[in-house]
Amino acid sequence: MKISTKGRYGLTIMIELAKRCGEGPISLKTIAQINDLSEHYLEQLISPLRNAGLVKSIRGAYGGYILADEPSKITAGDIIRVLEGPISPVEGIEEEEPVKRSLWIRIRDAVKDVLDNTTIEDLANYKDEGETDSYMFYI
Repeated sequence: MKISTKGRYGLTIMIELAKRCGEGPISLKTIAQINDLSEHYLEQLISPLRNAGLVKSIRGAYGGYILADEPSKITAGDIIRVLEGPISPVEGIEEEEPVKRSLWIRIRDAVKDVLDNTTIEDLANYKDEGETDSYMFYI
């Protein structure tokens, strides 16, 4: 399963809303500027999130979007399913031979477990604690 920009940017929207939870609505323009993304593309993603009941829109001069629920109650899986569809590593698992089907089901369940046990609050509060893939060179 490959998560497209729809899923990635949808998570970005939701994380930004979670970071500002309780501070009032935030515009898509602000989210786009903070993350150097296309506002037009974010507009396409917010509609399914709103229709799924994950965000609420606030009209007016100081309008924008807010989370429809607490960040601790919205999971990454909720967002990915809305924007990407069902979570499955391959199509047609049912038709696979039992050995392969078992593997695909285990992979699917592992991905679901991570997505369904990671909240937007977890992602909004994430702090990089020195984990890095880069090297420090001294001369």
